Amino acid sequence: MLRIQDIVYAVEGRPLFDGASATIPDGHKVGLVGRNGTGKTTLFRLIRGELALESGDIALPKRARIGGVAQEAPASDVSLVDTVLAADTERTALMAEAETAQDPARIAEIQTRLADIDAWSAEARASSILKGLGFDDEDQKRPCADFSGGWRMRVALAAVLFSQPDLLLLDEPTNYLDLEGALWLESYLAKYPHTVIIISHDRGLLNRAVGAILHLEDRKLTLYQGPYDQFARQRAEKLAQAEAMAKKQDARRAHLQSYVDRFRYKADKAKQAQSRLKALARMQPISSPQEAALRSFTFPNPEELSPPIINLEGGITGYGEVEVLRKLNLRIDQDDRIALLGKNGQGKSTLSKLLSDRLPLMAGKMTKSSKLRIGFFAQHQVDELYVDETPLDHLRRLRPAETPAKWRSRLAGFGLNADQADTVVGRLSGGQKARLSLLIATIDAPHMLILDEPTNHLDIESREALVEALTQYSGAVILVTHDMHLLSLVADRLWLVSNGTVKPFDDDLEAYRSLLLARDKPKAKIEKPKPKRPSRDAILALRAEVRKCEERVEKLTDMHDKLSAKLADPALYDDDKISDLETWNRKFAEVVDAMDRAETLWLDAQEKLEAAETAQ
Repeated sequence: MLRIQDIVYAVEGRPLFDGASATIPDGHKVGLVGRNGTGKTTLFRLIRGELALESGDIALPKRARIGGVAQEAPASDVSLVDTVLAADTERTALMAEAETAQDPARIAEIQTRLADIDAWSAEARASSILKGLGFDDEDQKRPCADFSGGWRMRVALAAVLFSQPDLLLLDEPTNYLDLEGALWLESYLAKYPHTVIIISHDRGLLNRAVGAILHLEDRKLTLYQGPYDQFARQRAEKLAQAEAMAKKQDARRAHLQSYVDRFRYKADKAKQAQSRLKALARMQPISSPQEAALRSFTFPNPEELSPPIINLEGGITGYGEVEVLRKLNLRIDQDDRIALLGKNGQGKSTLSKLLSDRLPLMAGKMTKSSKLRIGFFAQHQVDELYVDETPLDHLRRLRPAETPAKWRSRLAGFGLNADQADTVVGRLSGGQKARLSLLIATIDAPHMLILDEPTNHLDIESREALVEALTQYSGAVILVTHDMHLLSLVADRLWLVSNGTVKPFDDDLEAYRSLLLARDKPKAKIEKPKPKRPSRDAILALRAEVRKCEERVEKLTDMHDKLSAKLADPALYDDDKISDLETWNRKFAEVVDAMDRAETLWLDAQEKLEAAETAQ
C-alpha cells in the first residue's frame, strides 16, 4: 500500500502540495492527472525519495521495489534482449553466481531461487515484451547503439516492465510509442500484477488500463474510483455544484453588504448592521476548483478547391535508390479526414513526406491542384524552434508586414497569452511549443494539414481543443497518432501502411485494435503439413541450451552425491546433532526437487533439438 499523508512541498517559494493525502492499495492501477505544472512529475520524485518533503510522510511497504523510466537505455554494444534481461538484477546475480558456486548447499539455494522466480523462461518473457513494443526477433539481437533515442526509450520501458517492480511509476509512457505499441501497453498494464501509477493525457490509456484516477488540483490529491470518463463526469458534477454554491454565497454576501451599507450609521439599525458585518467576516468564500482555461485553437480556413486536391497513380517513393512504398493509387479530397495506420517503419512518415513535397516521386504520376497549400506538423519540428527567440520573434520573421497586435492575436488564437508571447521558446513548456508549431504549420491557411503525433505534449484539455479545431477546419487532414480518442473523433477514412504499399482499411478502429491485440495472443496449435525448416542459428541455440541443461544436471548430481555421502555419515545421527540432521535433510530434499526440474528442462531441450535436426 502507498500512503501519502499530509505532504507539503514547494518549488522556489511556489507551493505544489499543501496537506495533500492519498492512499493507494496494493495492485491498483491509477492514472495521475492534473494541469501541466501542478506537480505530477514532482510527486513521482517525492515517492522515489529523490526530493525531501517539507512535512508529511510517504510510506511504502519495507523492501518494496519502485521502478520507472527516467532515461533512455544507453547506446551500448549489448543486445536489446540482454539489456532487458539485465534489468532483473536478482536473476542476473544468481545466474552469475551459479557458474562459480562450489558449496553444495549454496548451489541448492541458488537453483531453488532461480526456479521460484521462473528464471528459465526469462528470455522468452523479455522477448515478448520487446516484440509488443515494436522490436522483431532480428532487432532484439542487435546492440542498443544501433537505435535512436526514441527507440532506446522503448528498450528502457521494456526493461522496467520485465523487472516487475512492486510500484511502477510511468510518466507519459505512450509519448514515444506508435499506435500499435500504445495498444499493447494498455493491454499489458491492465494485467500487470502489482501497483501502477501513470501520468498520462491519453484518454484511451486512462479508460482501458486503469481503475482509478488520482487528481492533483489546488495542491491537494483526490482519488476517484473508475476510469477517466467516469472521473470526468464526477468532476463536471463537482464543478457545477461548486459554481451553484458560490453563486448562492455571492447573492447572500451582496444582500448582507447592502444592509450594512444602508444602515451601519443609523442608530436604530446599527446593532443589526454590526451583526451582519460580523456574519460577512465569518463567511468562508466558496471558490470553484481551479479549472484549466479554455485552451482553444483557431485554424484559418482555406478557400475551396475542385476535387481531387491530390491524385496518385502507380506511385513509388523512397530514399535514394531504396524504394519504400510502391503501387500507390490514392485520391485525397479537401473534405477528407484520413488516419494512417501501421507499425513504425512501414512508411507512414514516408507517405507524409511524399504528400508534403519533402520526398520526390520516383515513378508513377501525382497530380495536385495548382493552388494547393499544405501544412505539415511533425514531432521533431517542436524541437526545431528557435529556443533563444520568443513566439513574437517567430511571427515577426514569418509575417514581417503585420502589426504586433496581429501577431499577438494569432498567438492568442492558439492559447499563448501575452506573457508567453514574450517568453523565449527555451523556457516554454512542451505543450506551449507544440501550440506555436501548430500555429506555424497552419499560418498560410493550408488546404491540407498533415499531423504526425500532434498530441505528444498536449494535456487533455488541449487535445479536446484540437479535436474541436479540426472539426471546424475546412481542409483535408492526414493524421498519424497513437491517440485512439483523437482518431475516433476526427478520422472518417483509414489507410493501412504495410508490406510496402498503402491500402484502405475497410473496417473501423475498434476492429483494428482487436486485430492488433489478437496478433499478440498465443495461437491455437494446428497441424502444419510442411513445418518451416529451422535455421542454422536456431539449431546452434538449441544445442547451446542442451549443453546448459546438461551442465546444470551434472552440478546438481554432484551435489546430490555429496549430500548423500553426508547423510550416510553415522556421526550425523548423534543426539547432539539432530538439528544439523534436519538442515541437511532439508537441503537434500531441495536438491532432489531441483534435479527433477532440471532433468525435465533437459529432456524438453533435447526433444526440441531432435525435432529441429529432423526437420532440417
